[in-house]
Amino acid sequence: MPDSPPPPSPVAATWTADIVNVLRGYLMGAADTVPGVSGGTVALILGHYQRLVTAISHFDSTALHMLRQRQLRAAAVHCDLRFLIALGIGVATGILTLASLMHWLLDHRMPETLSVFFGLVLASSMIVAQQIRRWSAGSITLGLLAVVSAYALCSLTPTATEPSLGFIFLAAMIAICAMILPGISGAFILLLLGVYQPITGLIKDLAHGQLTTDALIKLSTFALGCALGLALFSRLLRWLLARYRDPTFAVLLGLMLGSLRRLWPLQQATPETLDAKFSQRQWVLVSPADWPGSLWLLLGLALAACVGVLVFEQLGRRLSQHEERP
Repeated sequence: MPDSPPPPSPVAATWTADIVNVLRGYLMGAADTVPGVSGGTVALILGHYQRLVTAISHFDSTALHMLRQRQLRAAAVHCDLRFLIALGIGVATGILTLASLMHWLLDHRMPETLSVFFGLVLASSMIVAQQIRRWSAGSITLGLLAVVSAYALCSLTPTATEPSLGFIFLAAMIAICAMILPGISGAFILLLLGVYQPITGLIKDLAHGQLTTDALIKLSTFALGCALGLALFSRLLRWLLARYRDPTFAVLLGLMLGSLRRLWPLQQATPETLDAKFSQRQWVLVSPADWPGSLWLLLGLALAACVGVLVFEQLGRRLSQHEERP
């Protein structure tokens, strides 16, 4: 009888996990470039959402005390730093490489692009619903309020004013909180606040090696706002998930369902804003009977995205279970 193959070494297993986490981050970064899709949704689908929130929230006084005592290894383990670095590399790579593509898709293939993300978020909402162990009157009420709030938010018209540094900092704090919430699109928050186009434009310039001092200051200000927002909000979110899991997931589910308003594929720019920049266009919903394109194509893309999400969710669940084994 042939000998069984030796088990993988811890070093090989660790590097494999790093590669997987970079890929996870890449998909999160890709999602965060699209107004209407949340990187938190992707994290939930791929099974590392709870770990992400916990790791970010561990940048606390305990970690600071370890650093003061020069316990660098203990601080890195406490913050799950290796996981966050691999994820961060993937997120940054996804944003840098796909920002231009997403701009092109939204400008030239918007109905098809929205159909894919509509199916993605719809299937993701099913996954979030499975996280709710018991529906109570309070959870149902909070969920419905979240649906209405997200729908109203997605109906707002983006501002077109040039943002100041202070406003960029504040917008980054708000948007990064949305980015780690399943169902709320940080990119759409930036779009509403008039910061999405300037920031993604700077990111595109950075990817092409074109970066001025003014652009560097704006990107640094944006990064600082993101860092502070993450540090403050992740601890609150972790506390909510630990103590009020079902109501919290009910709110997240409502936010996801309400955000589908923004991703509805059958919408067109108004004649007055048709030639404006994407971030400054105003959109109106179109009924299926009046849609000039192929409804079957859009439906097929949405269904394919749904199936893809459910398959990825199963793979992510198995991967998470494998990572939790001693």
